[in-house]
Amino acid sequence: MIRIFITGGSGFIGKNLVEALAGRYEIHAPASTELDLREENAVRRYLESNRFDVVVHTATTRSNRRLGAPCDMLDRNCRMFFNLARNEHAFGKMIYFGSAAEYNRVELPPRVSEDYFDTCVPTDAYGFSKYVCAKYAEGHPNLVNLRLFGVFGKYEAWDVRFISNACARVISGLPIVLRQNVIFDYLYVQDLATITGWFIENTPQQTSYNVCTGRGWKLRDLAEIVAAVSGQKPEIQVKTPGMGAEYTGDNSRMMKEIPALQFEPMQAAIEALYGWYEENRKAIDPAMLRHDG
Repeated sequence: MIRIFITGGSGFIGKNLVEALAGRYEIHAPASTELDLREENAVRRYLESNRFDVVVHTATTRSNRRLGAPCDMLDRNCRMFFNLARNEHAFGKMIYFGSAAEYNRVELPPRVSEDYFDTCVPTDAYGFSKYVCAKYAEGHPNLVNLRLFGVFGKYEAWDVRFISNACARVISGLPIVLRQNVIFDYLYVQDLATITGWFIENTPQQTSYNVCTGRGWKLRDLAEIVAAVSGQKPEIQVKTPGMGAEYTGDNSRMMKEIPALQFEPMQAAIEALYGWYEENRKAIDPAMLRHDG
């Protein structure tokens, strides 16, 4: 059985991957209290003693509207990555979850392709940390960078992440709120697990891939789907008129590798997610939802 080390196993993506891939592989996902990825010697000892077939690196430090960027974000993200990547002698290959933020979100072209990378250097600390790691991965064929755009699903931060936020708001009897309508490329986390499984079991031709659906969704349309799935008629508020900057990717490189890949239809994915929030409604604190979506 393939032995997998998943970092960030208690986070949104890591937790979903551990659940989805359990049974298919031998999964190891120590908590940060058990293994601090910023501790160089501890990481080296752990990797050399376990000799994993695959390292799946999901752990990251990031910010959102509620949580500002920590002053050491660049140091944290780069240190975690390099403490793993520099020990490539101790594992078979490493799958690294990068971000479209590596391209720099300022004036990002719609359906951006991988060839756009390094056209400019990201101006924010999170994007720059991902950019630095992506540059290193380019020269190491046993490292593959899966660039994520928008991923949604259970366990994400429902107080700030849009689709989950919309579900939680409707369940709490609140309106769905958009700061502004934008076109965004959203990938269901279960589809990400399927994609990750392919990269675990196969040797890709490239070292970086846009991991996205290749189509954009207007946030207003997603809000309408949530409303329809709920069976209620929540108010949908848009605070700023007009359309914001599009955030979508060209996934043709990935689809060439995985031509049989089929994405879960958006309505079905939102139905599943909404049902999960209904089952876990006691965990939703409406007081944390009384701000923009």
